[in-house]
Amino acid sequence: MVMAKRILIVDDNELMIEVMTYILLGNGYEVASSNRVHEIFRIIKACRPDLVILDLVNKSMDGRELCRLIKLNRATKNLRVIVCSENEETDDRKSQKGAPDDVLQKPFGMNSLISKVQLQLAA
Repeated sequence: MVMAKRILIVDDNELMIEVMTYILLGNGYEVASSNRVHEIFRIIKACRPDLVILDLVNKSMDGRELCRLIKLNRATKNLRVIVCSENEETDDRKSQKGAPDDVLQKPFGMNSLISKVQLQLAA
């Protein structure tokens, strides 16, 4: 039996977590979520996700900074990261060190979420 891919959603908007969880579960993924950005590495270690979906706008820490911490940490550097943003200017940063693997523009449709997730999990 093939194990379902596990996705960690990090967002301080509970409704956003609920919507993404519903969509991802409906497409056969395992989903973990958290709004506690400061515990991200403990959460990653505990749930061992294949992919992290991260909101750029977070009350306690900038999502770009959090993505950079994940990408520059030896233990998590190969973890795929998709950031969610309402800004258009995030695309030009993808080549920088510590940059996300992809950007999901808000508001997004179900199909764009699933296609970006599938693309990153296949990479």
